[in-house]
Amino acid sequence: MAKKDEVETQEKSSGFDAVGFFKESKEELDKVVWPSRQQLVSESLAVLLMVTLSATLIYLVDNFFDWVAGKVF
Repeated sequence: MAKKDEVETQEKSSGFDAVGFFKESKEELDKVVWPSRQQLVSESLAVLLMVTLSATLIYLVDNFFDWVAGKVF
């Protein structure tokens, strides 16, 4: 009898259960601690600032090596 129950469980779990999927997804999203608006804005600005600084640094280094290559070659 145990093997029959096991086979039935496997047959049920082999298909996609859309309702169960969305129910479990909602349960997981309820566990998420969402940031406040102030935290979201300040961290987004920090990311934008770091990306801008990194891009500027890469641009300057690239121009420096381009200038050096122009003088050497």
